[in-house]
Amino acid sequence: MSDVTAGTGIPEPEGESDVIETNYELGQDNIQKSVGQFGVDIHNPVFVISGLAVVAFVFFTLAFPTQAGPIFAAMFDFTTKNFDWFLIGAADLVVIFALLLIVTPFGSVRLGGSEATADYSYPAWFAMLFAAGMGIGLMFYGVSEPLTHFSTAFGGTALENDLRTDWAPLGAATADEAGSIRLGMAATIFHWGLHPWAIYATVALALALFTYNKGLPLTIRSAFYPILGERVWGWPGHIIDIIAVFATLFGLATSLGFGATQATAGLNALFGLPMGTTSEIVLITLITAVALISVLRGLDGGVKVLSELNMGLAAILALFVLIVGPTAFLLTFFWDSLVAYVTYLPALANPFGRADVNFSQGWTAFYWAWWISWSPFVGMFIARVSRGRTVREFVTCVLIIPSFVCVAWMAIFGGTAINQVLADGYTAAQQAELPLQLFKMLEPMPLAGITSFIGIVLVIVFFVTSSDSGSLVIDTITAGGKIDAPLPQRVFWCIFEGAVAIALLVGGGLAALQSMVISTGLLFTVVLLLMCWCIWRGLASERAKM
Repeated sequence: MSDVTAGTGIPEPEGESDVIETNYELGQDNIQKSVGQFGVDIHNPVFVISGLAVVAFVFFTLAFPTQAGPIFAAMFDFTTKNFDWFLIGAADLVVIFALLLIVTPFGSVRLGGSEATADYSYPAWFAMLFAAGMGIGLMFYGVSEPLTHFSTAFGGTALENDLRTDWAPLGAATADEAGSIRLGMAATIFHWGLHPWAIYATVALALALFTYNKGLPLTIRSAFYPILGERVWGWPGHIIDIIAVFATLFGLATSLGFGATQATAGLNALFGLPMGTTSEIVLITLITAVALISVLRGLDGGVKVLSELNMGLAAILALFVLIVGPTAFLLTFFWDSLVAYVTYLPALANPFGRADVNFSQGWTAFYWAWWISWSPFVGMFIARVSRGRTVREFVTCVLIIPSFVCVAWMAIFGGTAINQVLADGYTAAQQAELPLQLFKMLEPMPLAGITSFIGIVLVIVFFVTSSDSGSLVIDTITAGGKIDAPLPQRVFWCIFEGAVAIALLVGGGLAALQSMVISTGLLFTVVLLLMCWCIWRGLASERAKM
């Protein structure tokens, strides 16, 4: 076994694999202390800098919310207006890279060595992947985004001082009803299909390859050994891991903030719970406490069980809407939406010369920064549960199958809401505030109280699994790659994930969440692009051993 992975709980490569020989010993930079039954095993300086910065951020935002709000708004405007082309272009390159891996001979490389076997069954693997990957986002945007893009496309363009002021994708390429539906769904699928999952797959593959095949610690910096060599254990590597911690933390905080606002809206609609920041803070606090219980139960006893529960509930809710809703329309709508996505994909993915700057900057650039911010978290989590898969199997499953399911989810929920507007004249969902739109869509259906309650449970459990998984990932990074670090460290990060979400809601609401995620996502985009080159070199050396 490699000196680096010995005693970490990470299996050594099985069969043929090009293990990297390094002078680094896992934990050599860590601070290890024990007080009674409690101990810490933290990487210095990654944990120290990350932890102090997060504590300072929470203190500043809560102590000076009036000053924090304008700062967050300025950050969002600066990043989206000046770097939208970079974010959009980078995501395009990552999709092309992921698709190349499927068709090249590199696809035959097995993660964990030539004789490694999978640790989890397909159902368990998919359940954990979805619960950690996009659960809250799908619940939050499943109804609202198709409705929004359809409405703005059908509304056409608006000019003020020769500048576009509307939010229609691609300049509302068509003004008729059917064309607006197709364009709206194409824009929605664009944000939830190949691009985000290619980003996740790339980071996950880098972590899995350099940990399970190369024998390096399970941390972001390990993927950069082909570029940095032994310097990866010094300050260049420290900086990479610190950026990953910030990106992950604020990406999670954004999703937790969205989840809190939607759960609060649902509880208000069902039980009259007061809406507002206070209720959202209380809800985040309570759910973070539940997440702590999941943390204490561990990966298999916590995240795995909750993920499988949530996937079952999500499937039941989707099937209910499909059967009780306009079934024939939705089945046709699904395939029409896929065709529209392929048709409009080149124009939607174009990073330059866009006239629809409100859409490309306010929607696409934000989404790509959000997904990229989530990628260290989701990527490391997927890597943890994906040992034993071939690269081709891994990339295909993480890229194609989840994209297909996301399309189905958006088609069922978004298609039902659009049909309610066009066929039934029911506009309550279209006119409602974004967090309420799912519940307003369910309202005219049978068993609305039950299905709305299931929707709230889904949001809350997705919240818990995201918080638990996120604390596991951040703790692994800040422990220098140790996956068996002392439990109090994961508790610390779980608590502060909730604290950051609360601080951002107090300091500017959802706009503040979006501002921080796009700023940290921009930094990690550079890391992501360099990671593609490192993966290519790593797979080339693996193929040479086969």
